[in-house]
Amino acid sequence: MRSLRAAVAGNVLEWFDWTLYSIFSTYIAAHFFDKSNPSSALLSTLAVFAVGFLARPLGGLVFGRLADRRGRKLVLVVTITIMSVASLAIALVPGYEEIGVWSSVLLLVARLAQGLAHGGESGVSYTYVSEIAPPRHRGLWSSSVFFAVTLGVMLATALGTVCTTLFGEDGTADYGWRGAFVFGALLGLLVLWLRKTAEETSEFTAKGGADAAAAPRLGRRQALRLGLLVVLLACGHNCAYYVWATFASSFAISQRGMDSQSAFTASLLAQAVALGLLVFWGAVSDRIGRRPMIIAMGIAAIVLYYPLSLLITDEPWTLFVAQAVGMGVWAMGAAMYPAFISELFPTHTRAAGVALATSVSVALFGGTAPYLMTWFDESGLAWVFWIWVGLLSALAIVGGLLVRETRGIDLGAVSSPFRDRRRPGAGAGRREAAK
Repeated sequence: MRSLRAAVAGNVLEWFDWTLYSIFSTYIAAHFFDKSNPSSALLSTLAVFAVGFLARPLGGLVFGRLADRRGRKLVLVVTITIMSVASLAIALVPGYEEIGVWSSVLLLVARLAQGLAHGGESGVSYTYVSEIAPPRHRGLWSSSVFFAVTLGVMLATALGTVCTTLFGEDGTADYGWRGAFVFGALLGLLVLWLRKTAEETSEFTAKGGADAAAAPRLGRRQALRLGLLVVLLACGHNCAYYVWATFASSFAISQRGMDSQSAFTASLLAQAVALGLLVFWGAVSDRIGRRPMIIAMGIAAIVLYYPLSLLITDEPWTLFVAQAVGMGVWAMGAAMYPAFISELFPTHTRAAGVALATSVSVALFGGTAPYLMTWFDESGLAWVFWIWVGLLSALAIVGGLLVRETRGIDLGAVSSPFRDRRRPGAGAGRREAAK
């Protein structure tokens, strides 16, 4: 449990730091870009948000390979350090009025550093939690990852509420948002200590390290097929997360005219609802399997997301209802995702495979979501964005139809993830692990 606590604490801080950018995006826009055109400044801020995701696949590849060779624990310590230092840099960089365009450049560099750390942290933490979990409850344990993610987002949202309450709009815009990033950097010291006291996973100890270098590699074609399968399974809830969990309050403020304090409060309450649903859906996936869950998520997203977006006005209750339901649908896929995706890769390539494939999906479909949502809405074409979201959700259904059931599988005996290529003994291994 000590190792699980360390992993959860790191995920909380990682997503707290990562989400601060989107929570305070309207204030960041005013500081790091030319504010003579507020809409252009906000779009530029969101573009930097999206560019940060471009570094995630590289971070996933570099840190994933390091985790497969040197251990999961080492990478979790390094990535949380980078994330905290980058947050401190964002807090200290002078504004556009002081150093001009260099302010924007330094913000971009800090965000790219966060992207590198985030790409490695996310995939490796998925692997770490899945490998320390009991096979029968791997879905439930894996829900702790996005429970921590959501808790980190909640803390960032709560801090937004506290800042606007204590300092008001002017104070938050002037200095309050910088204090939030300093606070996040300082919390990194505590998490760093927790992670240094955690243990390496027994799965890596048994099959990783030096043995990993001698283990057979996945063929290029096999790796490509597996990577595409991960993208299919991930793209729908990757996009949904950044729409409903991290950007909903900023969208309500900038595009619907909602009072910022009310928006942050409504968003915080919606995220609290999602916490309980994450644990529930994680446990359900251990009972009925991963495939039914991902297919159900895709169907629910297609049916509900667009009507929910139309519900949001300048009234706080509309944001609460839309975000709570939207995150509830997202949680159907996210709760079990770390376990599901880890069950597709063999141990010696698991961390790199999970981190890289997930980071590519997030970069393509998650990081671009707030920008596309804002741009289409300002162009009077909001419905086009929701068609895009529906298509991504449909891909999750396709992935669910292609993949074989992995619930309770022995992580040390992973076979082909595709239904049409199930190898003899795979079901027996799964049944044995579930005993």
